[in-house]
Amino acid sequence: MTAAAPRLTLPEELVLLCFDPVSGRKLWRAGTSLGYGVAGAVLGELRLAGRVVEEGGRVRVTNPLPPGDPLLAAAMASLQRPGKRGGGPRTTAWVRSASRNLQEAWMTRLVKSGALRVEAGRFLGVVPYRRYSVGPAGLTTQAWGRFDLARRGGFADPRARALAALVCAIGISGVLCPGRDRRPDRQAMRRLMRADWAAQAVHKNRMRDSADGGGGGG
Repeated sequence: MTAAAPRLTLPEELVLLCFDPVSGRKLWRAGTSLGYGVAGAVLGELRLAGRVVEEGGRVRVTNPLPPGDPLLAAAMASLQRPGKRGGGPRTTAWVRSASRNLQEAWMTRLVKSGALRVEAGRFLGVVPYRRYSVGPAGLTTQAWGRFDLARRGGFADPRARALAALVCAIGISGVLCPGRDRRPDRQAMRRLMRADWAAQAVHKNRMRDSADGGGGGG
């Protein structure tokens, strides 16, 4: 990351990796489940900040001091259940329930920053839709460059490992690392996903939707 590059959170980095920096179009398809990925990335960011851990399949807040980021602070507040036994919510259930609202919130932030642009309308004049594409700020190209640099470095730091695990969990590792010669990179990302509890929750929700014949979470 250069000195001029903005400091992006894991949810922002993950969303930007889901857009082609050349065509400007989104890469995710049915089964990609970006919403689950954003929710998992929020948990990953809070974990990196020392705010949460997972115990017994539940998210537990270990530092109640709200993060400075308002979106992260709101998400952390939803994890706190004063007076409840058994700790916080189940990780997989929280990722599922929080996914849609979190995806919209983080993508709206990226639109405001110029990283994305959005076109809103109604399909056949009835069904509302939002169509996102790469914005003028150039942050998508930077995000892809950072990810490729981390890949070539073997995902050496905790943030890079968390992002790689989430990339695998939402199903775009083959897009970012295509071809037979990149198979070791995809295998490395899969190993990271299996070792990351937030990414595992994302993957479980994605697999549940696949088994049910749906493509929820985004």
